[in-house]
Amino acid sequence: MNNALKGALLSGLVFPGLGQVNLKHYKRGIALMLIVSISLLVIVVKAVLQALTILEKIESEGRAIDMSTILNATTQASTTSDSLLYKFVLLLIILCWIIGIVDAYRIGKKRDLEVHNQRVKLQTAKAISHTIGNNGVKSIFLAFTFSTKFCQEN
Repeated sequence: MNNALKGALLSGLVFPGLGQVNLKHYKRGIALMLIVSISLLVIVVKAVLQALTILEKIESEGRAIDMSTILNATTQASTTSDSLLYKFVLLLIILCWIIGIVDAYRIGKKRDLEVHNQRVKLQTAKAISHTIGNNGVKSIFLAFTFSTKFCQEN
């Protein structure tokens, strides 16, 4: 599997930033991981606090705790500020996820290109070495000219 696909899949399917860490771009990867982790923590904390508040309100009113009571209390307790916070945090998570996928793919693609160029140079060097052994100085000049021109085009 090439680096671009591996990095994009790790950041997209496992956790944002994991592709960057795998491709040895630790600062970017850890930054994305921290942002997403903190955002998820904010959502969980707000949800738990809201749930506890609703349960306390139901108990203080002396009502039975059942699904319909909880549903009614939840609908009444929802505020626009909480809703805006949830929307902002979810948008931040989605944005980090997309950035993580695109950035990991870009980093991996760059690494794949570097590996390809190294292979081409190695194959050219082997061809030159083989030519030297078989045909002498005239072939060396032709092989050097070809490899120089080929590497400049790529």
